[in-house]
Amino acid sequence: MAENSSTRGASAISLCLLVLLLPTAMGIGVFKVERKFAGGRHRNMSDLAAHDSRRHSRMLAAVDLPLGGLSVPTATGLYYARIGIGTPPQDYYVQVDTGSDILWVNCIQCSGCPKESNIGIKLKLYDPKGSNSGSIVSCDDSFCSVLYQTELTGCVPGVPCQYSVMYGDGSSSGGYLVRDVVQYNQVSGDHQTIAANASVAFGCGAQQTGQNPKGAVDGLLGFGQANYSMISQMAASGKVRKIFAHCLDTINGGGIFAIGDVVDPKVKTTPLVPDMPHYNVILKSIDVGGTFLDLPTDLFGFGDSKGTIIDSGTTLAYIPDEAYRSMMDAIFGNRKGLGLHNQGDFTCFTYTESVDDAFPDVTLHFEESLALSVKPHDYFFQSQGNTWCIGWQRRGLQPKDQKNLFLLGDFLLSNKLVIYDLEKQAIGWTDYNCSSSIKVQDDKTGKVYRVDSHNISTSSRLETRITLLLLLTSLLLYLSH
Repeated sequence: MAENSSTRGASAISLCLLVLLLPTAMGIGVFKVERKFAGGRHRNMSDLAAHDSRRHSRMLAAVDLPLGGLSVPTATGLYYARIGIGTPPQDYYVQVDTGSDILWVNCIQCSGCPKESNIGIKLKLYDPKGSNSGSIVSCDDSFCSVLYQTELTGCVPGVPCQYSVMYGDGSSSGGYLVRDVVQYNQVSGDHQTIAANASVAFGCGAQQTGQNPKGAVDGLLGFGQANYSMISQMAASGKVRKIFAHCLDTINGGGIFAIGDVVDPKVKTTPLVPDMPHYNVILKSIDVGGTFLDLPTDLFGFGDSKGTIIDSGTTLAYIPDEAYRSMMDAIFGNRKGLGLHNQGDFTCFTYTESVDDAFPDVTLHFEESLALSVKPHDYFFQSQGNTWCIGWQRRGLQPKDQKNLFLLGDFLLSNKLVIYDLEKQAIGWTDYNCSSSIKVQDDKTGKVYRVDSHNISTSSRLETRITLLLLLTSLLLYLSH
């Protein structure tokens, strides 16, 4: 899920994560992250299309928020974490998303919240009064004022700090801010963890409209780059480096999602386009099987209706119609007799042999000579049996103001370690075995820890796993400067 841009107002406040002091000075923390659509490469096509359609209407819609809210998506993405909230802690499942900036959970007073989920979890509503450490954030709280960047006109002490958000598809979320303890596992060595917690302010969702209950979770945990995002707030409080990475494993299931400095493997990067709400980069050219597509250079230009967004929360890859037609001609140039046919929202064909042997690689070339090479088994997917469908989707079918946007989802990003370096404003990737270890460094001690999602055990009712690793930086390191 990705967020829309915000507007400012004097009578409502957006939702943002506030991270306070941890009881321990440094360490590496872990959330367990599950995948919503399990089952390998065989996927329900209607689920994929519906997911991306809902997502893009929110992410790319030009929404005018009259009350200054920061728009947040609902929990319809692919990956989510189980976290503990409150004292005593209760488990909640929250979507983990690189395109969003917010932590919020549905609350006991919620009207319109989904009651059931079809992904094997039991939904739960948060009750601030049921936690010994929970409290409401008042509109005169400094956190509320920081979000508005001004004192709130008409604020009466004790009145909750409200948030109200609206999505491009017409759905909405609203409620008030609370502060409570969030529980997680802190890594203390190679594949070792200890219990840890942090006091945070987050959204208590009291009103939901237009939400799709299919695949629902309890809330959202965002990893966008805005200064009000989770990672930005944690970095400002001296807890983490403003760097994170993910590695999504479609071969064995699972993967890693890490905050902190990944020192191995090394990754080449390309600059992020500054002052954008999403992770935007400059795509320069595309080649299919080593032959560059003859595309107009202005197709790759950057603007309100052009550019390339890297987004692990989107499933497929969406490209402008002109690029789509040229790419399909190159991919299927020597396979005219395949009998391409429409199957729902997808173009499909029947093939009994190896697609990697029969079709060319597609390589996207970005600024600073960073390339993203995609194998046929990554841009095709099996719907059932020997039926393969095309993961590339044409932007020409999208609203007019979105048709020239490139948007690259997890079909292309899977089985790659992707680094988001917000300190250097760069993003990069490298092919990687996501079921193997990576190495992360603690800035305070200089120690390097080997982390591997398969070595950190947890009970789960779901088949596919991914581990979210939080590399925490000592507050003392910052205070010493």
